[in-house]
Amino acid sequence: MAVKFDTLGLLIYLTMAVHLLAFVLTIAKRRGGWATYGCGFAGACATLAFRWFQVGHVPIQNLFEVFLVLAAFMFPLSVLCRRAWSVQGHCWDILMVVVLLFPAGFVFSAVPRQLPPALQSPLFIPHVLAYMLAYVLLAKAAIQAIRQLAAGQTPRAAECELAAFRIAKPGTALLTVGLILGAWWGKLAWGDYWNWDPKEMWSLATWLIYIAYFHFRVLNGKRLARANAIFLLVGMAAVVITLLVVSLASVFAGQHSYAA
Repeated sequence: MAVKFDTLGLLIYLTMAVHLLAFVLTIAKRRGGWATYGCGFAGACATLAFRWFQVGHVPIQNLFEVFLVLAAFMFPLSVLCRRAWSVQGHCWDILMVVVLLFPAGFVFSAVPRQLPPALQSPLFIPHVLAYMLAYVLLAKAAIQAIRQLAAGQTPRAAECELAAFRIAKPGTALLTVGLILGAWWGKLAWGDYWNWDPKEMWSLATWLIYIAYFHFRVLNGKRLARANAIFLLVGMAAVVITLLVVSLASVFAGQHSYAA
């Protein structure tokens, strides 16, 4: 475990502690849970801003920074899902922030690194942020899928299935945007839209799983509703492989090696 005793590390741990408090308050149905969640979001933003100042560029270069960004996305997406799509269950979003900050706080190195020339492209930020937003939304959809399976054959299961579908739609749209921007960037940087890189292959496989989910749901969604949840969980497993395993395992070493 790489415990961090500097200012950045303390900000991470403080943000985790505030979110844990918000989770306890929310689960216990005590007042102040949502307000504490908002305070935790302020802590996540402060952590991200400190890192930005520290490295001098948008902090999305490596997995340490990516997990900071993913954690900071959770609160605004919780608000969006609650107000735009009537999706509840923000207590699990709060817990997800703690899970996302754990690798940043205890696993990955926080040593600042200069942005390599290959990443100094105007497509870098929109390409990565599209994927980061997609991953958080699809993780929320996976949580709804788990809740659906746990609810069995009840009205709550149908509500969770619909919530997962509503969240997966913009998540998959953002996956599509990330894939297109990546192909465009590949053409500019490497001379071709597609290079059969492991990261590209797993990104495409992940996208195809979610496309298959939507096709299956149209054809069999009401009759085989539990299978919809399984599709979303398989898709989330592919997201984890794309984000973590492909970035860290040497067997998948390729042109996308900046996030390691």
